[in-house]
Amino acid sequence: MTLLIDEAHWPWRDRLWCHLVSDSSLEELHVFAGRLGIPERGFQGDHYDLPEDLRTMAIEQGAIAVSSRDIIMALRTSGLRRS
Repeated sequence: MTLLIDEAHWPWRDRLWCHLVSDSSLEELHVFAGRLGIPERGFQGDHYDLPEDLRTMAIEQGAIAVSSRDIIMALRTSGLRRS
């Protein structure tokens, strides 16, 4: 399993946000997000929204920085993409 994270360039409530996804398992995505302290309400059906300040921590714990386009492609390839 690989966890992927894009750049924090999505503005919302005066913060920048990024997306955290798994390329194969929602269960492992939930576990990883839990270790980061991300509440379940951050789950958006196929990804977690993370504030910019948690992005570095996610990468330090093993998430791989990729483009937003790579995030979409990984979700589609894995079958985890929600429409």
